[in-house]
Amino acid sequence: MANPRPFGTCFFEQYAQITLASILGSEFECLVNRDRPDLQTPDDKSIGIEVTRAMEESKKAEEELLKDIAGVTPTPQDDEWSQILEYGYAYGLEEGKYIGMKEFSYWSMALPLRRILESKVSKVGNGFYGRFDKMGLFVFSREDLKEAEAVKAMNYTLQLQKYLDIRYNRLYLADVGDLYVCNLDDGLKESSRLVRYAITQEQRQSFYRQAVLRQIESI
Repeated sequence: MANPRPFGTCFFEQYAQITLASILGSEFECLVNRDRPDLQTPDDKSIGIEVTRAMEESKKAEEELLKDIAGVTPTPQDDEWSQILEYGYAYGLEEGKYIGMKEFSYWSMALPLRRILESKVSKVGNGFYGRFDKMGLFVFSREDLKEAEAVKAMNYTLQLQKYLDIRYNRLYLADVGDLYVCNLDDGLKESSRLVRYAITQEQRQSFYRQAVLRQIESI
């Protein structure tokens, strides 16, 4: 059995689990933090979900990250700013405009979407994450994802894993305001594969606070 991971190192994995359970239902409520993959059902076989991140690889994106971490960007509301300073996380606050100290390296090392899909599909096909009845890949983005971009990512993933024995059943693409759920199982039409769920500002704040609370409880 894989060893549990401390919540303090897993803000985004916890945020992903909270998002899935809140939007898609009770099937995801029992997921726990482990490694290879990041989220698993306690039985080590039913559901396994790897959580990762992608962002634009450009000078502009790098400069925005540096401004965020330096506090140069416009200040959010006082209570949200104090949360960022105290806990070091900002994802979900103020439409994802800011970044906290603890998550800085998480985003600064992120690969663009196409490259991260190639990497993660290769790993799942090689058995790096083991075997689960249902395998998922959850990708965070600081950039807004249009539905057309989500469809392209879904189709590219299908292409990459077409001949693999071990593959992902679901692709979850999450920017601050949306969750795109892509069904990668065989035999489906493209028009029925993708569902978009809008995430409201109230939901974002709730997901953020729940994830932060788990950090506090783990101390």
